[in-house]
Amino acid sequence: WERKSKFIHAQVYSHAKASSAKRFLGELLDKVPFKIKSIQVDGGSEFMAEFEKACQDMKIPLIVLPPSRPSYNGGVERGNRTFKEEFYYRRDLLADSIGAIRYELKKAVEKYNTYRPHHSLAGLTPMAYIKNTQKGG
Repeated sequence: WERKSKFIHAQVYSHAKASSAKRFLGELLDKVPFKIKSIQVDGGSEFMAEFEKACQDMKIPLIVLPPSRPSYNGGVERGNRTFKEEFYYRRDLLADSIGAIRYELKKAVEKYNTYRPHHSLAGLTPMAYIKNTQKGG
């Protein structure tokens, strides 16, 4: 979830492994239509060392939030809540294969970024906001 544009990237993996965290970072860099200036994390991951190294290798500053301070991560938490309400809570994902979940997640992310207007963006979609910003609008 990107703070200004509300652009999101999401992925699901079959196993929670350090390699998945690193792969997610690579996929993120391929998908976002802007330069990533930094990444903020809550520091609660068992894969922090590997993820931190991947960020260093890609020259992306990593901002680690202090523990027990959810207010520092309010925007991300709000974005997560919206996506949970609009995607995860509306589906019985346990019955689906990992491939089916990835497909549905990809469609939901595309809808969220490209078609769903956002109140906080004056009714624009994240992609429209990004295009306007890149044009200088």
